[in-house]
Amino acid sequence: MDTSTYLNAVVEQTSTFADWVHGRDAATPVPTCPKWTLADLVDHVGATQHMVTMLVGERLTEPSRAFAGYVPAPTDSAQWRVWLTDAAAEAKQAFESVADDTPVWDPSGGDAGVPFWSRRLLGEACVHRADAAAALGLRYELAPEPAVAAIEDWLDTMTSRGYWENRPDFADAMRGAGQTLHFHATDASGEWVARREPDMVVLERTHTKADVAVRGSAAELLLVLSRRRPLDAAPTLEVHGDRALLDHWIEHMNWVTD
Repeated sequence: MDTSTYLNAVVEQTSTFADWVHGRDAATPVPTCPKWTLADLVDHVGATQHMVTMLVGERLTEPSRAFAGYVPAPTDSAQWRVWLTDAAAEAKQAFESVADDTPVWDPSGGDAGVPFWSRRLLGEACVHRADAAAALGLRYELAPEPAVAAIEDWLDTMTSRGYWENRPDFADAMRGAGQTLHFHATDASGEWVARREPDMVVLERTHTKADVAVRGSAAELLLVLSRRRPLDAAPTLEVHGDRALLDHWIEHMNWVTD
């Protein structure tokens, strides 16, 4: 998927999310993000899109103003649909004004810039729509291609140098001696091997024997890896090898849920 395709998918995912939350009780708890209400979830999704719109649109190259673009959600849930869809549309316009190699700051430590943020917004939209589904008792479905893109975003961000350096608790938990985990989407092109080294987690896009392997539909794999669905509640996923190693990995994939 290229940047344009990512942003089209962001608009689509956000539109569905906006339809779901429109007019709902702001105090509804979000079980997949235990400290959040529905109002917190909506605020996070829209405010993140506004922030990225500012970063990309203004071509910011250093982080000091990264959160200056924060725009809080309306307190009236009847205004959420328009606010969310406008945020996604503005983000799409911002990305249309730049090229993939336009310098823009990102927290990965890899100077990924515009491509990082386009994929990040899609990952956000897909995962947080799952949160809304859990909160509102709705059925969650996601096509294989955006699900693979969201998995790629999740794994790449969690294994980035920037995340490792800014989350010492994660780094301490993930230090290893070469233990490997293989994630395989069976309904779209997507395979990843994560290798735990003493100073980082190395992520490769390959098929190889690993200490533990998990395979299944991309959407189910995304939900489990992002801790939106317990592994035991995903019977269609196949796990081969060291289950304890996989459990340890998932236990520490706590980004955004705390």
